[in-house]
Amino acid sequence: MPSELPVGACDCHAHVFGPLDRFPFIAERSYTPAHKLPSDYHEMLRSIGLTRGVVVQPSVFGTDNAATLNAVKELGPNYRGIAVLRPEIGDRQLADLTSAGIRGVRLSDLTTGGVPLSQLETMAARLKGSGWHIQIFANFSKDRELPARIAKLGVPVVIDHLGIIDPAASTNDPGFRAIVALLRDGLAWVKLSGAYISSKEKLPYADVAPIASAYVAAAPDRLVWGSDWPHPAAPGAPPEDRSLLKLLATWAPDAATRKQILVDNPTTLYGFPSP
Repeated sequence: MPSELPVGACDCHAHVFGPLDRFPFIAERSYTPAHKLPSDYHEMLRSIGLTRGVVVQPSVFGTDNAATLNAVKELGPNYRGIAVLRPEIGDRQLADLTSAGIRGVRLSDLTTGGVPLSQLETMAARLKGSGWHIQIFANFSKDRELPARIAKLGVPVVIDHLGIIDPAASTNDPGFRAIVALLRDGLAWVKLSGAYISSKEKLPYADVAPIASAYVAAAPDRLVWGSDWPHPAAPGAPPEDRSLLKLLATWAPDAATRKQILVDNPTTLYGFPSP
C-alpha cells in the first residue's frame, strides 16, 4: 500500500517524548515511554510515505504542552497538534495556540495526568466558535452515557482508537452503534488507530477488523487514520508502522475511500492546506 499512497497522506495520531532534558515527564503518570524526538517521528513518516502528521499531547506531560508545541514548530507547516488544557484557557492563549498549529483539546479518564471527561461540557462551552475540536480517549463499550453527552455539545468531537469497542461484541456493541449514529449525524469523527488497545489478538488484529470495516462502510467521510507512534499503549514489542498502514487497505479496500481517509478528511478536520 505505501507505494500507492495519495499525495498529502496524513498520520492523525502520534506522540513525541522529548527532548527530556527540556521537557521532563510529570511525577504522577500512568507510564514511562521511551525517548522519541520530533526528528524520529519525521523519519518514521518519511519511511512509510506520509507527508503530514498530528502530534497529540501525551498524558506524561500533564497540561504543560511545551513538548508538543516544540514538536509542531520543529516539524513545520505540514503538522498540527492536539493539546491537553483546562477549560480556564484564556482568549489570548487560545489564539496563540491556534497560531502555533494546535487544533483541539484531548480529554481522558484512562490515563493519569490528563484532563478528565468530567470537564467535557465545560470544555465544549469554552471552545464553541473557536474552530477547535475535543478529542476523547475513552472506552465506549463501558461508558454508555458518553455518546448522549457528545450529541449535546455543539462542538466537533474526535473519538480516539476506534472507540475501544469490545471485539467480543464487535458491531453489536451498543457503544459502537452509538458512535455510528454520531458519525452519520455529523457530530463526531473516529480515528482508525490503536487497534491493539482493544484487540485480543496479534497483528493484523483480525478481531477488530469488522469494527474498523463497519465504520468505513457507515461513514467514510468522518474517519481519519493514525499510527499511534511510538505505540506507548501497545502490548509487548511495538508493531511495525508500515504494517499498521497496510491494515487500512484491508479495512478500506477502495482507493478513493482511502484517499478520503488519509487526505481529504484530515485536510478538513485539522485545517491543512489542500495538497
